[in-house]
Amino acid sequence: MRTMGGRGGRGQDRGRKKQFKKKFLFRKKKFCKFCDEKIKFIDYKDLRLLQAFTPERAKIFPRRISGTCSKHQRKLMQAIKRARIMALIPFTSD
Repeated sequence: MRTMGGRGGRGQDRGRKKQFKKKFLFRKKKFCKFCDEKIKFIDYKDLRLLQAFTPERAKIFPRRISGTCSKHQRKLMQAIKRARIMALIPFTSD
């Protein structure tokens, strides 16, 4: 019998599925650095702080990688963009 689409028909995958054991990886829980240190204002002139959240390709780390909360991520992005406009941080790397 011919199936529509050609992928994953009923009889095609029988016996081919592999059993994978789930490995539990314990990762360190990410926390917001700004909430923990009670930093109220993120200054665009503080280059050492801002460069910690931008890799060498000068992209801004997302929340899931940096671990910041949404409130501070928005303020951090605004400070990085201001520093880029003032030519304190490069837009891209060459």
